[in-house]
Amino acid sequence: MEAPLVADGLCIRPYVAEDLSEFVSAVRESMATVGVWMAWCREPYSTDDARTWFEQCTANLNAASAYDVGIFSADNGKFLGGIGINQLNRQQNFANIGYWVRQSCQRQGIATRAVRAMAGYGFGALKFTRLEIVSAVDNRPSRGVAEKAGAVFECIARNRVVLHGRPLAAAVYSLIPGQPGN
Repeated sequence: MEAPLVADGLCIRPYVAEDLSEFVSAVRESMATVGVWMAWCREPYSTDDARTWFEQCTANLNAASAYDVGIFSADNGKFLGGIGINQLNRQQNFANIGYWVRQSCQRQGIATRAVRAMAGYGFGALKFTRLEIVSAVDNRPSRGVAEKAGAVFECIARNRVVLHGRPLAAAVYSLIPGQPGN
């Protein structure tokens, strides 16, 4: 990702060291909601944990092996959450989109807008022909984002995700270039 994506009130860009403090605060405030569905969002989440994540994100971006970045307000620069295109399958030309929004900013359409922007990036700059959103069946907020972003529900896949050490069924959604919303 050479330049930030600025779209629909959001600035989607790679993490920088100056984001560490706000990132850690966002993770800590979101454990009751995000932590239910993302095992990394748990106590004790530290600045060292965030630094390690930022370093991994930078290395992955440089290697073009994953595109995990931050979601920020285009107006004031506030950190809102994270989004990524990852689990790349270049042979079949598809990847996964994952996302989270800090608890104080949830239910404001941020994830939906971010998914639409990242899908455009995935289809344009990265040339993918399919992007998947895979959410635990009971993760209604994430499934709602997928649906609002225009992703098409395809199936319930058994034991598709592992959460807190347990395999769970997941809803699989897809986005393809040219479909409404992309």
